[in-house]
Amino acid sequence: MRFNRPKAALGIIALGVAISSATAQERIKPEDMPQQWQYTEMFDQTLPTSDSWWKQFNDPALDSLISVGIDNNYNVLIAARRIEMARQSLRQIRSGYFPGLSLSGGYTRARQSGATTSQPADAVTASYFDLGIDMNWQIDVFGKVTAKAKEGKAAYEASRAEYAAMMVTVSAKIATAYLQLRTMQNELAVLEQHIAMQKRVSDITQARHEAGLASGVDVAQSLTTYYSTQATVTSLNTNIATTINALAVLTGMYPEQLRPMVETAAPMPEYRRIVSVGIPMSLIRRRPDIVQAEYTLAQYAAALGVAKKDFLPTISINGSIGTQAHDVSDMFTDRSFTYSIAPALSWTIFDGLARNAAVASAREQMQIGIDNYNMTVLTAVQEVDNAMTTYYNDLKYIDTIGNVVEQAEKSFRLSIDLYKQGLTDFINVSNSQISYLRYANEMVEARGQALVALVNLYQALGGGWDGQF
Repeated sequence: MRFNRPKAALGIIALGVAISSATAQERIKPEDMPQQWQYTEMFDQTLPTSDSWWKQFNDPALDSLISVGIDNNYNVLIAARRIEMARQSLRQIRSGYFPGLSLSGGYTRARQSGATTSQPADAVTASYFDLGIDMNWQIDVFGKVTAKAKEGKAAYEASRAEYAAMMVTVSAKIATAYLQLRTMQNELAVLEQHIAMQKRVSDITQARHEAGLASGVDVAQSLTTYYSTQATVTSLNTNIATTINALAVLTGMYPEQLRPMVETAAPMPEYRRIVSVGIPMSLIRRRPDIVQAEYTLAQYAAALGVAKKDFLPTISINGSIGTQAHDVSDMFTDRSFTYSIAPALSWTIFDGLARNAAVASAREQMQIGIDNYNMTVLTAVQEVDNAMTTYYNDLKYIDTIGNVVEQAEKSFRLSIDLYKQGLTDFINVSNSQISYLRYANEMVEARGQALVALVNLYQALGGGWDGQF
């Protein structure tokens, strides 16, 4: 299925809110949004383009996973079915513009008693065939059907926006899980590299101990560091397996099907890039959840209009045309022809103030829609600002921790050289080993966190899906 993107224009809101009071209209003030974001040096302030942002990572495996997830993810499939349900509901409402026709036919045989009056008579027996068409048409003079159709149309558009929001969410979740997986695989590579270094250090302590140049304490300390690092590998492998399982659920696959695609370690994508974030106001045109909130509000406003029209009368026409005859051969003669037409007007005068209560309830529902729209816009601004802040600071942290890793490696190299010459205790070597591993691991984690923050920023901007689905 492919639909055109619902226009997230502010006019939709004005249209729906026009049914309510002026006070309600004044509560929607998107123009009060900030004119620019807090950070500008890392981000482009032009309007974001509707692109597949995950392709900017230049990772074919990620592209494939998101493509599979779009087709297989059950949350996406459910959202697509909700669109079809809303479409069919709208068709059902619009059917009220047209008359209803029904065809009937049958055979009747009846006997009427002749002893029910003061002058008894012979019983009367009648038998005949009948065939006819009945019509019922509630004429939309006062626009009740039109008002309901507006409500159904807004609900349909809201379901399309919900689908787009689900697309954004699912693609972001898949990207996040994939990047976390690659981060852990790179952490595993760091561990294996350090395990190999720690094994060489342990061999050095063992050789020095056998030569009488070091105590058994040095050997025990070196092996403690070595074995503790090996133990970390086990827990990391567990995390890798569970992440693959989570990724399998997101893509609608079984782990056995997914594992060949991702179990081989690969380099982490580039984490440093300029992101086009646009001005805050552009979120109203871009984020599917804001579009959905707009159409939901329009739906509530239309429902208020429907409730108000219940005060108006209903005009309908009932009619039928057919034929009745004792013999089938006489069914279509002039004398067997029958018809009836019955215009009707109904108008409820008093219903215990039930309609007043319905209008008041619909008005409060619309106020909830207004509050939800305002809250959605505020939350969107907060999420983008938080994501920008996180990504900006993650990049700064990577630069800092990179210097720390460089010095930690230098400290380790110097300490092992001094230890070989007998100029320092092994405790200094052990501490430098642990520090070097910790900071190298933090460096990988920081890069992974920056990638996840970048995904969160794209998701907060509502990017990746422009409604052409």
